[in-house]
Formats: sequence, structure tokens, C-alpha cells
Amino acid sequence: MTGRPPVLRFTRHRASFLYCGVAPIGLVLASLASPASAQDTQTATPPAADTSAQDTEEAPVQDIVVTGSILKTDTATPSPVTTITVENLDQRGISTTQDAIQSLSANNGPALTNSFSANGAFAGGASAVSLRGLSTNSTLVLFDGMRAAYYPLADDGTRNFVDLNTIPDDIIDQVQVVRDGASSTYGADAIAGVVNIITKRQFKGLTGRVEGGISERGDASQYRLSLTGGVGDIDEQGYNAYLSGFYYRSEQLFNRQRPYPYNSDDLRNVCNDGTCGPNNVIDGLDGDGNYPGFSANTTNLGSTLYVAPFDSAAGVAAGRYQMLNPGVGCPRGTAYDLSAGDLADNPLAPTTVCQEDLTQNYGVITPEIERFGFSGRVTAKVGDSSEAYGELNFLQTEVSYDGLPSTIRGNAPAPFYFPRYSTSSNIAYYGNNTILQLPVYVCPRETQGACTAANGTINPNNPYADQGQTAAVIGRLPNLTEHNESRTRAYRFAAGIKGDLSDRWSYNFNATAMHMDLRRKNTGYVYIQHLLDVVADGSYNFLDPSANSQDVLDYLAPTAQATSTSDLVQAEGTVTGDLFELPGGPLQFGAGVSVRYEAVDSPSINSDINGGTERYYRLNGFATKGHRTVYSAFAELNAPILDPVSVNLSGRYDRYSGGLDNFSPKVGVKFTPIQQVVLRGTYSRGFRVPSFGEADATFPTTGYVTASRGIYPDSYLAQYGCTSEPNDYNTNCPTYIRNASYGLTTLGNPDLKPEKSRSWTVGALIEPIPGVSFTADYYNIKKTGAISAPNFAPAIAAYYTGQPIPDGYTVIPDAADTGTPGALPRIAFVQAAFINANTIKSEGLDFSASVDLPITNGFRISSQAEASYILKLSTTFPDGTVERYDGTLGNFNLTAGSGTPKWRGYWLTTLDFDDFRLSGTVNYMGGYDLSAMDQGGAYKDCGLSDGSVPCRVDDYVTFDLTAQIPVTDKFTFYTTVLNVFDDLPPLDPVTYGAHLYNPVQGGTGILGRYIKAGAKFSF
Repeated sequence: MTGRPPVLRFTRHRASFLYCGVAPIGLVLASLASPASAQDTQTATPPAADTSAQDTEEAPVQDIVVTGSILKTDTATPSPVTTITVENLDQRGISTTQDAIQSLSANNGPALTNSFSANGAFAGGASAVSLRGLSTNSTLVLFDGMRAAYYPLADDGTRNFVDLNTIPDDIIDQVQVVRDGASSTYGADAIAGVVNIITKRQFKGLTGRVEGGISERGDASQYRLSLTGGVGDIDEQGYNAYLSGFYYRSEQLFNRQRPYPYNSDDLRNVCNDGTCGPNNVIDGLDGDGNYPGFSANTTNLGSTLYVAPFDSAAGVAAGRYQMLNPGVGCPRGTAYDLSAGDLADNPLAPTTVCQEDLTQNYGVITPEIERFGFSGRVTAKVGDSSEAYGELNFLQTEVSYDGLPSTIRGNAPAPFYFPRYSTSSNIAYYGNNTILQLPVYVCPRETQGACTAANGTINPNNPYADQGQTAAVIGRLPNLTEHNESRTRAYRFAAGIKGDLSDRWSYNFNATAMHMDLRRKNTGYVYIQHLLDVVADGSYNFLDPSANSQDVLDYLAPTAQATSTSDLVQAEGTVTGDLFELPGGPLQFGAGVSVRYEAVDSPSINSDINGGTERYYRLNGFATKGHRTVYSAFAELNAPILDPVSVNLSGRYDRYSGGLDNFSPKVGVKFTPIQQVVLRGTYSRGFRVPSFGEADATFPTTGYVTASRGIYPDSYLAQYGCTSEPNDYNTNCPTYIRNASYGLTTLGNPDLKPEKSRSWTVGALIEPIPGVSFTADYYNIKKTGAISAPNFAPAIAAYYTGQPIPDGYTVIPDAADTGTPGALPRIAFVQAAFINANTIKSEGLDFSASVDLPITNGFRISSQAEASYILKLSTTFPDGTVERYDGTLGNFNLTAGSGTPKWRGYWLTTLDFDDFRLSGTVNYMGGYDLSAMDQGGAYKDCGLSDGSVPCRVDDYVTFDLTAQIPVTDKFTFYTTVLNVFDDLPPLDPVTYGAHLYNPVQGGTGILGRYIKAGAKFSF
């Protein structure tokens, strides 16, 4: 495309108005703090408070849930715990529990967001949390203290996690987040922390909610309906039963619905200090307005079909390409006629090319999501001192999004059983003549042997057939578009009974069973053998693709469908009680046993087990299957040895059916020197067993990474007439290089050992006056024997510098660039097996502050801020080399280029009047350097930047405003404006989880100013 939008230039004034706008609220709080301290009034619980070291006297002991402890107590453990309440969600204008967990300040880079599902994530349609930047499989997600089934597809095909979209929002009472290791209580996966989803114990009456939202631009709409009804009172009537149902839907959002440059591949007007971005539009002009040179590999990416006479013996085009049907023109792009000079410099280039912007035409920001579910619970007293319950949940989530036009000339996905087939290069294993060609003659499909003039007819699709030449064809099919759907169904049943054995001892028994099935359905993906069939028999009309019948299209691109399942069954029993009195209170002891069975069966949707051509283009073939039983015994001792000092000791032994076992100890100390100050600290050891994908993958995992400028040495780029200098790279390097991606294939290893962890925390909670509190905690986590693929960077560097490939790696080259066929091709795949080798360290700080002050009888003000700061996140490899990731885009491969920003936090302030509540939230996510040591280069060396944006991506700050108006005691109207100042995310041209912005940093900010309105009622 030749038109150029206004040039974007960068300044450092982002969101300064937010600080100016919010600062007066802080001044008001400061001025009111002193007078409020003299008022003798009961303060409300902060909406999302750190509850880990506070004493509670207002609720019966049996109603207190303390995540991270099996003991029944009215004081919590020394571990730092964040509690998210329903009130907090309403004040912040957050519609789902999934969104609330994703917004945690401790959640960072490797998190899996719904928006990433629309960009080719392995676990498409799912959402996962990643505390401390330690990946999704180091954070344990529980439902009422019990485990949940894994999502049937693992993150990157290897990391098991619990899908946050399976949370039944409207029966949630609160969410507790333990921000330190908890393997001593819960076993594996709790290295970085625990997220415990706590459902309502009882509900009486009828309540419901109706909500709708839409962006200011009139798109990205969403709807939410819910209804809950319950009868009975456990304390007065001895029982309670409730039913709840909900419906939620959000519409698909395309890049073309957002302003430049988020809607385009033409980045020539994204400029910084005189350096502008490249034009990645197919066959687009460079920054100087010149045609950049023809490459069949690049032109092949568009939805216009071109052909050229082909020399089968030489394996190259024998003449200039031309549009197969000039009458169709450029339906999805802009025609550009090459000049005489362009044609002279590019002997294979067509006289007219179609400049097509794939992001503008097909890019998806968020998928379409539809969820509904039902929950029911019955709780009843049993005898005088026991209580039993049963709970049933069903939830269905459907996620769908559109993709690109269908591929016909390309490489098959990563192989396993057979060599990879390709229609973009000749593969010797398949006869060395596999480049896609329209034959001279076509014959019926059942024809045996060669198709010749004797048994066939002239191919009407081949304009060179009369001259006896085959026609090389490039381009995507304009009448077939890839479409992806996933449907997840989650069924969960839980039951339990608890009660007193005596006046000092009690018991608690719980059991749960959960089944998930995930149906993946992909349409518009070309099946390679069927493509070869319709080319050979002429049944597909390449001249006029719109004339093809639905039967022909269905044969060419049959629906790919597979169902994956995941199961969990768990039973657990505990006994707790008081042993004797100590100076600070009773010595408490608890012990328990647990057994659980977990299984995953995720068959490949695109295996090559039947041959290299018996599969689809562009669908990843990963698969895994496995099951195991885990037996556990655990105990906990809480000793208030002095009135101000208590010590908590706990430990857990786990044994797996495959022979692995582990013991996880933990010690915590809480010291209260004065009533207003609590000092706390913990030390623990944890572990994580190999996932089913890491140990038992039946088809290896391949993740695709966008190639960055930093991986190419100048000696390699010289073959393509360019260097790594940003302007030269953006202007002169061919699209074959600039738009490259490569696959990282990791092979399962059944001999893997569990990775071990050591973590410790130390912190303080200060409550100088009633209603005012501050916390600060330091955490330090070290994982040894961490399971990962070896560092791929040495193998990539060796290939591009012409050195021998290191042992343990296999590098598979891509097809050569047709414009420079003699140059060393780019990398297609790098393969290596999982190993226990690395040491990963994460350390940082958590802060929180809360104020809750009554000002007058009809007015109160509350404010809360939370923030997390990553001091350091690094990996040490067996050879002693260290990669550091904090404040950069590393770990690039693990985080899909989302990186590890150092800072994240929010500040919520609520003004509460008798008949009106106004809440404002400042959301903050720190910036980062455009570098990643796992992609080569040094720490914060700006090595991944192309120079078109500053080396450091800006901090991202948004402001949300929510108003709640209680019309009556039973009816409340509310409205929320998210991203009030319509500040879209900072530009990041390197990350590949989204187009030009970081999906973890940007979150829902890409929606722009977003308005939601709804009503709640209760009877």
C-alpha cells in the first residue's frame, strides 16, 4: 500500500495527566488521616486486603478460611496473603474473576491471557496466572482448597495449568492468593504461590445481575447475565441450598478496528530519532518509496494467485510470474505496477503486484468468547456438631477467532515420523520435485501411473499447458479462510463433612471429581494430500476460486477436529486440634492424608503418523497422554511460644505412582512487638514434577518464535544485501529475513526428575491507627534442576555463523529465498530434548497500603494500593552462563515475547456516600528494555529494537472510574468507564503475542475507552 498515515513520534509525557488527576485524592487522604484516628468506629474490611497476619474476632472460627494452613484458627499464618472480594471486583469494574486474577500485581510475563488465544497460543481459549514470572506451572490454582483438573491442552504443549475461565463467577465469595511457596500444604506446583477460589457457603434469597459493555468506538461488546437463588439458614434451620446460573459473551475484535499503527503492517511512519519502521505489507514499498525486490516466498503470503513457467529439472521458475487471473485484480489489496527499472532488477517479478496488509485484513485482537454455567450447593448440619455439603458445577466456554487465507504453498508443520513435506521447496525424500506446480495434463483421481496426453486432458488452470510447461503457483486461496474454535466443558462435583471430635479436636473430609473435555475444531486448513489430489485431477478451479463447489472446498480443507480430556479425582482428610496451652495460646496440631488421580489425554490434531502428506498445513501436531496417582501425608504445628511470637511448622510427603517422591518442609515465624506492628517470615522447600507433556509427549511440541534482528550476524545478512544496522535492516533486508519465524521443537524425556525449589519471605504489616495499614514483603525463590529445553541460542548462533551445531541440537533449514537462492536459508526448526539442568532465581518486593476511614455519618473514604517489584529474575545454565530477564523481553520464548516488566500495581480509591459510591482505579504496568538475553546479546542492550521505537517501552498507566447508585435497598445501578483517557498500550514491535503491543502489559487497554453499565437486584 502506498498511502502513509501521519508519522508517530515518541515523547516521554505518557499518562502524566493521570498523576495530576489522582494526586489530589492522595492529599485529601493525608489531610483526613489524623482526625479520623480519633474516631471510635468500626472499620470495614479493605476491599482487597493483605490478611495474612491480622487477627479476626468478629466471625466464628469455623467460618474462617486461611489458605496455606490446615489449622482452624482466628489468626492467619505468617505467609503473605492477598484477598480479593466481590466488593473489590465491583469497585474496580471488573466483570469476571478471571480478569481479577490476571490483574494481580504479582502476575507477570508468562501469564496466558484470553487475547493471546487469538494469536495462535497452544492452549487457545484458556487463561492462566503466572505469579513471580515463574511460568503458569509454578502457580497452583485451587477450588475451596481442593485441586482442579488441568486444562486438557498445556501451555506451549508442556506446562500444565488450571484454566481460570472455568471459575463460576457468581458463587465466588472471595479469592485468596498466597504469595509464597506452599508445597508443604498442597504438594507440587505451589512453588510461586497459590490461588484459592472460595465459593459461598450459603446464600438466601434471590439475586441477579444484568450487564453490558461496549467500547467508545462501538465494538468489542460484551454481555453478562446471572441469577442466584437460595433457601434455608444453616445456623437457624440446619440447612441451606442454592442454585446459580450465568451467561457471558464478548465479541471478536479485529486489528482493523483500532487506529494506526495497531491496524497495519506498514510501520514506515513509526519513527524514533530519525529511524522509522519497515513496511511489512506484502510487496509494499520501502521507506524511500522504492520497490524492495521480488521474493516468491513473500508474495506467496498474499491472497492473490500468481503463476510462472517452471523448470522442473532445475527446480526454479523459468520465467516471470503473472497474475493467474488478471481480471480478478487485487480484491484484498492495492495494485502496484512495477517500473521498467523494477522489472529489470527483478526478472521473476510480475508486472503488477498486490500490496496486501495482512494485519489490516485479518488480524484479531480478542477472540469471540461465550460462556455459560450452572452451580448448585446443599449444606446441612449433621447432628449437633457436624456439617456436610455437596456441590455441583458445570461450565461451558466456547472461543472462536478467524485466521488467514488458506495456505497451499508452504512447509508442513514440524515432523516426527516422516521427513517434513514442502510445496515451497524440493524435498529429496519425496522425489525432489515437490514445489507446487499446476501440471500440463489432469486425469481422474483414480488414474494409476503418470498423467499424459494419452489418458488426460489439458489443464485449464495452467496458462502454460499448451507449451508443455508446468506452472509454479504462489499465493493463498482467496475464498478459504482459516477459522478456529474450541469448546471446553467442565464438570465438577465436590462433597465433604466437617465437625468436632471433642471440645479440642475436629475433623474435615473433602472429596472432589472433575472432568474436562475440550473439542478443537479448525476449518479452512488445507489438507496436503487433498491439495495434491485436486491439483492433479483439476477439480479445483484456480482461475476462479469463487466458482468451486462446497464439496470441492470441503475435500480440499476438511474440518480438523479432536477432543482432549483431563480428569481429576481427589480425597483428603484432616484432623486438627489443641495439644496444650503455651504462653501465647494453644499449641495447635493438624495432620492429614490425601490421594488423587489425574490424567490427560490430548491426541494430535495433525500427526504425520500416516505419512508426510497426510496432514494439514499450519496446525501444530503436539500431543500427550498420561496419568498418575499421588499419595500424600502432611502435618502442621502452630506454636505461639510467647504472646508476641508464634512459630508455624509444616511438612508434606508425596509419592507418585511412577516412583517419584518428595518431602516439602516449611517454617513460618510471626512476631508482634507492639499491637500496631507485625513482623513475619517464612522458609520453605517445594517441588514440581515433570508435566505429562515434558515426560510423556506422544508428539513433540513446537513453538514458533518471531525472528529478531539480533539473531542475525552481519556476515550472514551480507548474503541478502543488508546489515543489522536498524535503518539498513528495515529498508534493505528482504521480507524473507524481516518477517521470519522459526520453530523450537522440544522432545519429551521420560527420565526427567522433579525440579526443586527453595523460597523464603520476610515482611512487615503496620497498622498505626484503626483503618490504616501498610505491608512490605521481600521474596526470594530459587529453582534447581529446572525442567526446560537447553538454551537454543548457541545452536542458532552456530548455524548463522557457519560453526558446527552443538551436541544435543538439530537445526533444520527453511526453504531458500527465491530471490537469493544461493544464500544460506533461514532456520525453520531447532530441536532439543527437555533436561533437568537450569537454576532459576526470582526475587522481589510486594507493597500494599490501605485506608478505610469514616468521615461523617453519611460519608466514608477508602483507598488501597498494591504493587510488586521484581528485583531479579534469571536463569543459570550448566555451563555457568547466566541470562537475566527482569525489565526486558526475556525469557522471550517462555513469555511469547511478553517479557518481565519490573513493576506492576494498582491504586483504588472509593468515596462512599449514603446513596452513591464512586471508585477510581489507577492501573500501572512498568516498561522494559527491548532486549532478551535468550535471544542473544547482553542484559538491557536494546538488542531486539529496530530503532523505530525507544529502547525502553514506556510504562503503561490507565485510569478506570466506577459509580454505583443504590436506587432502593434491593436494586443498584452501576456504570464503569475503563481506560477513561483512552490511552492505548505503548508500542512494542518485538513481542509476538499481539501486534505492536504487549498483551500482558497492555491487557484490556487495547480496547480503549470502554463503557459498561449494569444493574444488581436482590430479594
